Amino acid sequence: MIGIIGKKIGMTSLYDNKGYKQACTVIQGGPCVVTQLKTIAVDGYRAIQLAYDDKKEKHTTKPLIGHFIKASTTPKRKLVEFKCEDEQLFQQLALGKIICIGDVFSEGEFVDVIGMSKGKGFQGVVKRHGFSGVGGRSHGQHNRERAPGSIGACSFPSRVFKGMRMAGRTGGDRVKVSNLRVLKVLPEKDLIVVCGAVPGPNNAYVILEK
Repeated sequence: MIGIIGKKIGMTSLYDNKGYKQACTVIQGGPCVVTQLKTIAVDGYRAIQLAYDDKKEKHTTKPLIGHFIKASTTPKRKLVEFKCEDEQLFQQLALGKIICIGDVFSEGEFVDVIGMSKGKGFQGVVKRHGFSGVGGRSHGQHNRERAPGSIGACSFPSRVFKGMRMAGRTGGDRVKVSNLRVLKVLPEKDLIVVCGAVPGPNNAYVILEK
C-alpha cells in the first residue's frame, strides 16, 4: 500500500538514543477498508479507494449505502483515493480487504501527512503574512503599528493587483507536510508516531502517504 487514512490524536515527546528530546505527533491510522478498485480499462487509471471511521446508516445516502454493501462493509465517514502504479500490489487487493497501519508503514521510514490546517478566521496582515507594521507612533500618527501600508499606485493603474497580501481569512487550507520520520508503529493499537507536527486540530482526519 502507498497510504492510509488516520486521525490525529495529539502531540507528545520522545527521547532518542542520544538523549535528545523530540516533539512528535500520535496518529491513529486505520484500520481502513478497500471500497473500490479503479482500473485502467474502466476508469482510465489505476487507483485504490479506502474508507475509514464508522458512520450511522441513517446519516448515509442510499447511493453510498449501496457502494459500501458492494464492499461488504458498514458505512464510513471518510473516503480517500490513492493512485497505485504497482500492478503487482494492485492485484493483491480485493473489495472489503482490511488495511492496517502495520501493513503500510514501518519504523524509520519517512511519510507525508496531509490535513486541513486550523481555521483562524479573519486576520490582519501581521498575523496572516508576518508584516511588522508601518512603524511606531509619532506626532500626528496613531494606530499604525499593525497597518499594512500602501497597497498600490494612485491614478494608474487605478486598481489593486491580484495576489496583493492583505487581511483576510486565515487557515482552513489543505496542507501537506513532507518527510516526517516514523518513530514508532504500534500495530496492536493502530497507532503511529511521527516526528514533528502535522496540520489540523486533535481528532481531525489526516492522510498518510509514502
